[in-house]
Amino acid sequence: MNAIHCHHNTVLVLLSYLVSVLGSYTALQLAIGIPAAKNARERWQALLGSGAAVGGGGIWAMHFIAMLACQMEIPVTYDLPLTALSALIGIAACTLGLAVASSGVFSWARLVLAGVLMGLGVAGMHYTGMAAMLMPAQTVYDPAIVGLSIAIAIVASIAALWLAFNLRGWMQLLGAALVMGVAVCGMHYTAMAAAGFVPVAQGTNDVTSGLHGESLGITIFVVASVLLFGTLVVTMLRQQQRTEIQI
Repeated sequence: MNAIHCHHNTVLVLLSYLVSVLGSYTALQLAIGIPAAKNARERWQALLGSGAAVGGGGIWAMHFIAMLACQMEIPVTYDLPLTALSALIGIAACTLGLAVASSGVFSWARLVLAGVLMGLGVAGMHYTGMAAMLMPAQTVYDPAIVGLSIAIAIVASIAALWLAFNLRGWMQLLGAALVMGVAVCGMHYTAMAAAGFVPVAQGTNDVTSGLHGESLGITIFVVASVLLFGTLVVTMLRQQQRTEIQI
């Protein structure tokens, strides 16, 4: 049988990029607090906040909105537990990468190790999210393109970690966030290019019970954006207060 083609909803594609940029910018702002932390509690707060911002907002929200943007001629919904698991994998991988990269004195070996761990986690997030698809079709993958998507995830993660600990100033951070958004989207759409969807007889999957719909993608964008923007404002106000106290 002929493979089913995915046609992307332009609005959701654009929203996925915007939320990725906002999540990346928020994470970069939060990452400033990691080396500046005065104790272990402050360090872990900055790590978890930055990991959640980039892993949950910059990467997972981008991924899921972009998945919802993929429209096919068959009904497609998403299993809630697997979708939630993919989000947790993304957040955990990014937090781990940040923790490894920021431990001890900077070294390229540590940065690469952190990037590999983070990149593999991001790829795991994506393919777990793909496994959450409920539809009357089987997903088949091109191993070469899968390998390329994983390589992009690792390289993008190394670059993101370097940026997180080496850039300051809102213009620099904004530029870095715009680049990170391109990298995250590049990984996602490369991974999507690795997938083919072959129709099968309706199986046991209940496609009516999963998450679906363009409105869901817009809702996720709005919720993620509000949370990220609120976090960003609070973080920048705290940084300003610290600066004023030091002066």
